[in-house]
Amino acid sequence: MKSSQFSFQWLLLMVIFVSTSFHANGLKLRPRLGRIRRSRILEQKDSNHGFETFFYNQTIDHFSYGPESYQTFPQRYVINSKFWGGGNSPILAFLGAEAPIDDNIQLSGFTYENAHQFKALIVILEHRYYGKSVPFGSRKAALKNARHRGYFNSAQALADYASILLHIKDKYNATHAPVIAIGASYGGELATWFRLKYPHVVIGSLASSAPILYYGDITPWTTYHSVVSKDFRDTSEECFQTIKKSWSEIDNIASKPDGLAILSKKFKTCTPLKNTTELKDGLDTVYSEAAQYDTPSNIPVKRICNAIENAPNCGDDILCKIAAGVVEADSLEYDGNNSRCYINEDRTGDESDEGWEWQSCSEMVVPMGKDKNSMYQPEPWNLTKYIKNCKEQYGVSPRPSWVLTYYGGHDIKLILRRSTSNIIFSNGMRDPFSRGGWVKTYHFFDLSFSQDLNLGSHCLDLDEAKKSDPDWLVQQRKTEVKIMQGWITQYYDDFKAINK
Repeated sequence: MKSSQFSFQWLLLMVIFVSTSFHANGLKLRPRLGRIRRSRILEQKDSNHGFETFFYNQTIDHFSYGPESYQTFPQRYVINSKFWGGGNSPILAFLGAEAPIDDNIQLSGFTYENAHQFKALIVILEHRYYGKSVPFGSRKAALKNARHRGYFNSAQALADYASILLHIKDKYNATHAPVIAIGASYGGELATWFRLKYPHVVIGSLASSAPILYYGDITPWTTYHSVVSKDFRDTSEECFQTIKKSWSEIDNIASKPDGLAILSKKFKTCTPLKNTTELKDGLDTVYSEAAQYDTPSNIPVKRICNAIENAPNCGDDILCKIAAGVVEADSLEYDGNNSRCYINEDRTGDESDEGWEWQSCSEMVVPMGKDKNSMYQPEPWNLTKYIKNCKEQYGVSPRPSWVLTYYGGHDIKLILRRSTSNIIFSNGMRDPFSRGGWVKTYHFFDLSFSQDLNLGSHCLDLDEAKKSDPDWLVQQRKTEVKIMQGWITQYYDDFKAINK
């Protein structure tokens, strides 16, 4: 299809908050990348950025040969050739995750700011079933039909990306251009798995905050909320204890006549609370997003704790203090505008929530729960209940072990040593997802590399550079660029050697 100039104001780069998705029937899902802020790079009034949108005629089903599998749909991708050196110069491919190109992390500041060093073509790929890359006519029709939902999975998405990248290489006469995949969170998982499954398409991957080991029994189900708790406890013991005591106080007030009405007023909820679960899940989201995106520039955990500890006119009222923390968390997202309602904002119809709910109920089953050692009320992981709720919602049972069967995960050290090279795993250790990632620095003849940012947060290394960035973050990005440059140099040397 004919290309059109890409709208810069709608290309958003960095996710700062996580949305904990849960269904009305009690189905709790893995937190996903959700809310976003604009990047100062693409807000600039510069028409020379050179982003263009294209659509590729994509196959519905890459893995069967039935009549329906030959159907196609238009899949969106974005190209920036501003820095490209032409010919077989490198391609940096940012892999779309669970949101449209317009409001996801489809292009990171890191990718844009370093493309000139590689003389690289930037390609941004939209994940099937999100944004404008929806088969079967509409998102509603695609997700409502059980047969159509079956084509909505990571394996199909990776095959999509391989098909588009090979198409681009052919279109630009860049058959032998080295491709490096870049992804964040679920996109980082895709970048890892892309390198595993399609080494002939991509020479290396940068997987930022990719929880590839958060499946099956590899990572304990307590881990995510344990790290959230640790972040708060390390920041303030008083804050930690106030939060820990708040849950029973919520139950105590809720047990009184008009207790839910009292809680709704105290927390200024968007609609009257129907039960305490609504409030507790909302508070869980506040604390989780603060920990997951506890960046050095915003320090949300510290700011929330300061608000809790210094809440005016609260005295010994624990929930008054907690409500002050909620207001502070909201101000971080909305630039100090605290006039909104809180906690149970209506997100009905959010396509990322709907899409991720299906993905979490099919293959992306991440065990998560809370034990008594955290700052939460105990809530053990219950796979039986999880499967039951998913089956009630979609009519099919999740496949909790499929990710490990298809991509691997156990004995990853041996797998990477013997079968795969050139993957950078970066993790911010204040990020609760980091413990489900590869967090050990390990070199296989300089082929695979993991870097832990001890003070870093979720996908922080892929954000655009700022003058206020600490030295360790600046060095982290430089290290990643150096490693990627090494991959490209080795690729060209190998190419020359076999084509003498």
